[in-house]
Amino acid sequence: MTTDDQRVRIVFLLRLRPDSAERFRAAYEAVRWNVARTDGHLGDQLCQSVGDPDQWMITSEWESLEHFLAWERTDAHRELAAPMMACVVERSSLRFVVRAATSGAASGARS
Repeated sequence: MTTDDQRVRIVFLLRLRPDSAERFRAAYEAVRWNVARTDGHLGDQLCQSVGDPDQWMITSEWESLEHFLAWERTDAHRELAAPMMACVVERSSLRFVVRAATSGAASGARS
């Protein structure tokens, strides 16, 4: 299966150090607008668990896996992510090819 020229969803599952959520969110704010200007970046979301305030998820969508990997390999990525990662005690990364997408009524999908 090739993922060239196919949109991908990147999911980072994170566990933060206790009492670091404010620092983490501030660091994310500093990163997200830089990433938004990156070639191939389509959008991202920062999510916090309803039941566990130290569990977070960042999802991002990219035009292709190669766009994401090109960004991930840069020194700028590592420098920008360092303050966020200083708040993290556990992390995992998942990569998915987007096979189908549906927008809900709130996003204007219905006419």
